[in-house]
Amino acid sequence: MGRVLREFSVTEQRYQTVLAVIEDGLSVTEVAEKVGVSRQTVHAWLTRYAAGGLEQLADRSHRPRSCPHQMDPSVEVRLVQLRAAHPGWGADRLRYRLAKDGVVPLPSRAAIGRALVRLGLVSSRRDRQRRREYRRWERGRPMELWQFDVMGGALLEDGTDLKAVTGIDDHSRFGLTVGLVERATTRPVCAVFARALAEYGVPDEVLTDNGKVFTGRFHTRPTEVLFDRICRENGITHRLTAPRSPTTTGKIERFHGTLRRELLHQRSFATIAAAQTAIDAWLVEYNTDRPHQSLGRCTPSERFAARTDGGGDGGPALDLSALHARRDGDDWVARRVATNGVICVAWQQFSVGKHRSGEIVDVQVTDQLLEVWSGNDLITTIVRTSKGEIRKKRASRPAQS
Repeated sequence: MGRVLREFSVTEQRYQTVLAVIEDGLSVTEVAEKVGVSRQTVHAWLTRYAAGGLEQLADRSHRPRSCPHQMDPSVEVRLVQLRAAHPGWGADRLRYRLAKDGVVPLPSRAAIGRALVRLGLVSSRRDRQRRREYRRWERGRPMELWQFDVMGGALLEDGTDLKAVTGIDDHSRFGLTVGLVERATTRPVCAVFARALAEYGVPDEVLTDNGKVFTGRFHTRPTEVLFDRICRENGITHRLTAPRSPTTTGKIERFHGTLRRELLHQRSFATIAAAQTAIDAWLVEYNTDRPHQSLGRCTPSERFAARTDGGGDGGPALDLSALHARRDGDDWVARRVATNGVICVAWQQFSVGKHRSGEIVDVQVTDQLLEVWSGNDLITTIVRTSKGEIRKKRASRPAQS
């Protein structure tokens, strides 16, 4: 009731102002000064009174009669459906999918962003922590640099946490591989790397972190592990990140985040084969159906297609002999490391480290060198100084299961 009285009082005041001009003959300027409003306001009241009488002097809603940029309700419904099906999709990806669905008129990226906030599907940018500024860098062409890494988070229904060996092309963000392994040891990781080399060719460089599966340069005694050897034998420069510098491999870390958010989060698989099938399908979609703002709205596959056909055509043949080498030939012997870290081959004694005491190592014997391997890791190379006969007796090994 109070609101009705208040509104009537305002209307009455405006009516008295209009009468002061119409009946009392005062000027608009005089009345405006007396009432404390602008001349334009008094003119507006006069116009409204002339058009509709006293009722037109009441307060009006300030809401615009129309909103040309307002999103069509049917588009909003489709937007909600897409977001519900793909919680990890942002405005860019949602707009791309709406365009593929033939939505006309197509809302802008900003309009989609505002709709997501209004509908409570994302938080406002004001609520997000301000990101530190950083410099983005990338190589100038495909196949110039690959980034490789290992991530966890692919779960089986029995609780097993599988590891994913991942690789992307730095220039195009093209997902080269996501290979699942039960344990991220040297040979399974290198097998995934080798499959990517066989499918796409040999890059100029590969960037990894300093994990032992990728490099032995920081071991107590620097060694050449299998990954390093494959790179060396194929002319690939193996670059390493600086310690505690995850942003150096930021592209592949971002790739990991997208994979976890869109596929692996709160999901488990019956078998490793089922998990790999799902990841393979996701990788195809990632490469072919996802425009990147940093790529000028191109998909990774479109940008990666600019590489020279065949990847490594015209260069040396791919050499993966290190991965498939067997150790049962006449040039291989096995030795058990003594308590003082020493082994003896062809009457030549040398140390491979006390920390390997009791371990069985394989030694490849050539005319000039002795290469000592521990599992898949080349732990040392010694110049052969003895030409004596090599005992073929191999160290005792536990029975193979």
